[in-house]
Amino acid sequence: MDHPVFVIHGVGNRDPHAFTATVAALQVAADTTLVPVYWGDLGADDRFVDLALPSRSSGLRDTPEAGDVPSDLLVATLLAETAQPVPGDLPAPLQDAVRHTLDASRNSGLRDGRDSPDWDQVRAALADEWPATRWLSLADDPALLSETGKAIAHAVTDLQEPDDSWAGLRGEAPTEGLRALIRRRLADLDRVAGAAMQAVAGRMNHTVRSRIGPGATRFLGDVLVYQRHREQIHARIREQIAAVDPELGRRPDRPVRVVAHSLGGVIAVDMATAQEPLWTSSLLTFGSQPSYFHLCDPRGGQLSPYTERRPVTLPSSLGRWTNLWQPFDILAFAAARVFRLADGTSPIDLPLPHTATAGLWTHSAYWNLPELASAIRDAM
Repeated sequence: MDHPVFVIHGVGNRDPHAFTATVAALQVAADTTLVPVYWGDLGADDRFVDLALPSRSSGLRDTPEAGDVPSDLLVATLLAETAQPVPGDLPAPLQDAVRHTLDASRNSGLRDGRDSPDWDQVRAALADEWPATRWLSLADDPALLSETGKAIAHAVTDLQEPDDSWAGLRGEAPTEGLRALIRRRLADLDRVAGAAMQAVAGRMNHTVRSRIGPGATRFLGDVLVYQRHREQIHARIREQIAAVDPELGRRPDRPVRVVAHSLGGVIAVDMATAQEPLWTSSLLTFGSQPSYFHLCDPRGGQLSPYTERRPVTLPSSLGRWTNLWQPFDILAFAAARVFRLADGTSPIDLPLPHTATAGLWTHSAYWNLPELASAIRDAM
């Protein structure tokens, strides 16, 4: 009869009862006997971590209060790599949209006999006024620039002027009327673009601080503790496996099967490749970092450092390895290009679909995915 599959949790797990309940639900979904392996009480003490986090700038809020002008600090940071505006240098998508819209208006027959403003005059006015915009001059998104150009062209062509309003302008400097019109419309569009950018930045700030920030903080804390107290955590895991069967994992003919999340996957690989390994016939990791850790700081045990284009050969004490990752999980890494199993094959990297309900912090979203239960059935 097959032995149970041991499930090792990852970072930030401080509630053994909740973890046991999560594994119980996964056991039903996977139709496989699962045993939770808890080590969270040995992890980082993160109760007071918020004392070390910088306080917010008073000018940066997730949602501006009445009367406040939202700070552009975060938006400016997001746009920091964008080239600074150069007077007279108009983005190509903006120019193309203005010119094509003016041409379409001129050829449509809808001007009631009135001349359309000349492209050269509009371009000259735009070149003078564009550097004064606060947000648009920093933008490089073709769609945004194109829509801005269309709006400018429509504003110019929709202006109700006498038939001779544009007469004599070709080849000459734009009139003050045309320049003032473009200046006003650019200012309006610039305010709209700035409000939209700041709204997105505010939501991003809220997400980073309220969801991604705490998760990343717990991750770093547990990683630091594991690096210093690796043997103690390994001993805890061996104790819980031995409670099921003292011989499991100690010999090649009595291997364990392991499912591990996040840092739990690093722990599982470290134990399976140690000088005195935890013999593992099947390993399933999800949202995990063994390859990243080994590339940054070789893990030791039976593993050699990675050299260019030469994947690290895993010992025979680790049989099969399936590694799951989600595209929005910034803490999930691939394994196939870094490691080779003892039989010469690669670990299997399987991407999982992103679920909209998971938001941007997807590192803990795997547990409820039906694909995880299916992968356990297939890999174990």
